[in-house]
Amino acid sequence: MAVPDNGVHGPLDGVRVVELAGIGPGPFAAMLLADLGADVVRVDRPGGAGLAVDPAYDLTNRNKRSVLIDLKAPGGAERVLDLVARADVLIEGYRPGVAERLGVGPDDCRARNPRLVYGRMTGWGQQGPLAPRAGHDIAYIAVTGTLGMIGAADEPPTVPANLVGDYAGGSLYLVVGVLAALRHAQAHGTGQVVDAAIVDGAAHLATMIHGMLAAGGWQDRRGANLLDGGCPFYGTYETADGGHMAVGALEQRFYDEFVELMGLKDVADARGDLARWGELREAVAARFKTRTRAAWTAVFEDSDACVAPVLSLREAPGHPHLAARGTFTDHGGLTQPAPAPRFSATPTAVRSGPARPGADTEDVARDWDVPALRDAAPRS
Repeated sequence: MAVPDNGVHGPLDGVRVVELAGIGPGPFAAMLLADLGADVVRVDRPGGAGLAVDPAYDLTNRNKRSVLIDLKAPGGAERVLDLVARADVLIEGYRPGVAERLGVGPDDCRARNPRLVYGRMTGWGQQGPLAPRAGHDIAYIAVTGTLGMIGAADEPPTVPANLVGDYAGGSLYLVVGVLAALRHAQAHGTGQVVDAAIVDGAAHLATMIHGMLAAGGWQDRRGANLLDGGCPFYGTYETADGGHMAVGALEQRFYDEFVELMGLKDVADARGDLARWGELREAVAARFKTRTRAAWTAVFEDSDACVAPVLSLREAPGHPHLAARGTFTDHGGLTQPAPAPRFSATPTAVRSGPARPGADTEDVARDWDVPALRDAAPRS
């Protein structure tokens, strides 16, 4: 349903967020808050930080504004605290203890603003034997058992990019925590610290699997279960042109339609016989190899067989369903995922492209009433 522009840019319009520049899950969490309408000011350091990505293409900095502050220079921490005094939320992704040493830890910030929600994004968390150690997504999901579930039974675990750990187990849990703490602060006048660890979030994502494991409905090994590729009617298959189709025909009625459209009714009864799953998988694989991905897409596009083509990142925006919904959008010449989820009364949008380091210092100094930011900020 289309909603007229009422001047409100998302449900978090009016919420102020300070983001201390980092890489990965912290910036993505701040981007999500910005997509939802928050005024996110990213505090970049002179000289930059993070991965070697041209700031003009760093989409995780869209809908934000940037100021330059050297936290290690005299007065640097004080300028951040001036912003904190006017903020609702702060997000940082340093190793434990670093923010405190820089003078912008939770105690320093909440002394200036008791209502502040202080969001901390780390891999290992703020406490525990590994808390001070370096790490990346792959290690965090490895120790939680999450990585060990992904991949074929006779191959090493498959690396799922950095989506499961950094962004699902990290960013999204930080945002949930920040929003919950923000609600509490608004109701009770007191902020708090949100300790979002990727190991916690990645473990939590597997809650249903742990329940199935306890009940005997999940084997503790790869490629042997209903949802991990062990099932021949829940997996991916190569087509005649080297493409792939994804099959998720779990329920009986969907499975029946699947084997009907595949022309495999003669092996349909193998569904409930684990001993025949290998036979069924071979039949399905051989059948998919007889046609191209486009041909199979046409076969299944009007069915409830739960089959879809596996598209590349560049192909996805052109899918008819995604195009009709506007799942992807173009802004400033960059095709990118549109903000999600959607709201009927407070619609969201990509309002601005990636913030350039320090480009918004003057505007933020004015809008947040922090003149010292303008007067003493280093120049890029």
